[in-house]
Amino acid sequence: MTTQVKIDKPFPQITLQALSGETVALGQPPERKWQLLVIYRGLHCPICKKYLRQLNDMKDDFEKLHVQIVAVSTDPEDKASKFAADAGLDFEVAYGLGIDQARALGLYISTPLSDAEADQPFAEPGLFFIRPDGGLHFAEISSAPFCRPDLEMIKMGVGVIQEKDYPARGTG
Repeated sequence: MTTQVKIDKPFPQITLQALSGETVALGQPPERKWQLLVIYRGLHCPICKKYLRQLNDMKDDFEKLHVQIVAVSTDPEDKASKFAADAGLDFEVAYGLGIDQARALGLYISTPLSDAEADQPFAEPGLFFIRPDGGLHFAEISSAPFCRPDLEMIKMGVGVIQEKDYPARGTG
């Protein structure tokens, strides 16, 4: 990792194309919303599909908490489209995150083990929760596909943050 995004500081603004045909601004949630940004490894990752399917099943719960869900990978559009279709995702999926952009977020970068895995380096998983003002409230970065935060705990934590105005932690 070359850098790391800072908790309670503005999230780096990155604009990417989404499968919806719109652009999505990472770190800039829609007005009065929060943004749950989930970086996934790409089409080759079955664990990513399972994780994002679970998140998709929780979409209504997050919408009630005024949270925009965005999934992003370094995959190009065709692979991101196949991934979203295979996983049955019903939230914003962006594609084409550059390796330099991934490094700027503090993500781990992996080289494929074989052509069957991927045809280019890719970002390992990350999860970022961004406030309506664009500040990063919490983050979880992993170096492996099977090390991810429990989505039920994330949902519970988001509720606590919003209900009790719970401050960002880890700022020292």
